[in-house]
Amino acid sequence: MRTTTTPSTSGRRPRPRVLAAATATATICLTALVGCGTSGSSASDSGTDAPTTAPAKAAAAPVTMKDPWVKAADSGRTAVFGTLVNTTGGKVTVVSATSTVAKKTELHEVVDVDGKPVMRPKEGGFVIRAGGSHQLQPGGDHLMLMGLAKAVKPGDEIAVTLTFQDGRTLRFTAVAKAFAGGKENYSPGMKKG
Repeated sequence: MRTTTTPSTSGRRPRPRVLAAATATATICLTALVGCGTSGSSASDSGTDAPTTAPAKAAAAPVTMKDPWVKAADSGRTAVFGTLVNTTGGKVTVVSATSTVAKKTELHEVVDVDGKPVMRPKEGGFVIRAGGSHQLQPGGDHLMLMGLAKAVKPGDEIAVTLTFQDGRTLRFTAVAKAFAGGKENYSPGMKKG
């Protein structure tokens, strides 16, 4: 490579000095950039791999449970109550439920049969209109916990999971309360507990 220099008025050749200064500046900048690219606590230093993409967010449950509670019981069965609130612009259906304290959890309703309240499984699940709510209460719709694995004492916190028709789930905790009401009869042929 051939370079030419233009003499200055003082007779000196400024190009080599400019070139040396530019090279020194470039070296300093490159060193600074490399230094900025690594830090004392990189993902590889900590023993964990840094995520390459942001994690996908789980779809939010279409319903929330407001003021959930469960009737205290020593054995057999009990029920969960509260208010299901639909947070979407469309109809939502609860199709099943589970709980860690019961062998079986069912969606139940109480209907009048010959002037007596009778409890039975709710056909079609609990349908909650768009933006609406659905009350689970003694003497009405509720979640029936059958075959309790242990006593449910006042103050206990019971984990319950609801499953919706679209496959999403909602997990919540119901606090046990002493309650004397809710002595409905089972429909004929339905086993207790």
